[in-house]
Parts: sequence; C-alpha cells; structure tokens
Amino acid sequence: MQQNYEKEKREAIDAGNRALWSLQEARNQLDKANGWGLVDMLGGGLFTTFAKRSRMDRAKEFMNRARYDLQTFSRELRDISMTCHLDIKTDGFLSFADYFFDNIFVDWMVQDRIQEAARQVDTAIYRVQEVLDQLSRG
Repeated sequence: MQQNYEKEKREAIDAGNRALWSLQEARNQLDKANGWGLVDMLGGGLFTTFAKRSRMDRAKEFMNRARYDLQTFSRELRDISMTCHLDIKTDGFLSFADYFFDNIFVDWMVQDRIQEAARQVDTAIYRVQEVLDQLSRG
C-alpha cells in the first residue's frame, strides 16, 4: 500500500512540475508581450503590433498547455486524496481590434489584458509551487 502511494505521489509531483514549466513559459511570453506592448503604446507601428501579437499567441499556446497539465496534476492529486482547483483563462486577447484599430486606446486595453493574464499565471504558479512543497514535505 505504501509503495503504491509513493508511486502515485511521484506521478503527482511529475505532473505538477510539467504544469509549473508550462506556466513559467507562458509567463515568459507574457513578459515579452508586455514589453512589446509598451513599445506599441508609444507608437511602435505594425511591426511592433505583430511582434506583440506573436508573443501573445505563444503565451496562449503555453497557457492552453498549462491548462491541460493542470488538469492532469489535479487528477494525480486526487489519486493521493488531495484536491487542488487551478484554472487559467486563455481568451480575450482582443487580437482583431489590436490589428485593425491600432491606437492608444486599443493598445491600452490589450496591455491590460496581458497584465491580467500574467497575474492569473502568477497565481497559478504560486499555487502549484505550494502544492509541490506540501508533496515534498509529506
């Protein structure tokens, strides 16, 4: 029985580490998008908008991967009688408006969405690390 618990615990830790990696990669891309967004707000033009959108798209890919990894992590935690509800939103990046109405107001809204996504990812990173710490101690 103890051997099975240890195996399940290792699987949960592995799943948590995969989720943590995906979240950290999403955060990295959001940081880059934020930087390009600041340049865009200062009048960066179409290239800057494209660079920002590219980073936002990559961040969204990692956030979607993180969502899958977090679901796997939650299932693994249930196997050892732990629960953790983690979710991140990947919608609402205003891409159409960002390209076709490229102005300071739209750029400001997009920048706000990038920062909100970053806060959500930061919260998820913190919570995953917290659970991983509990698993390591227990």
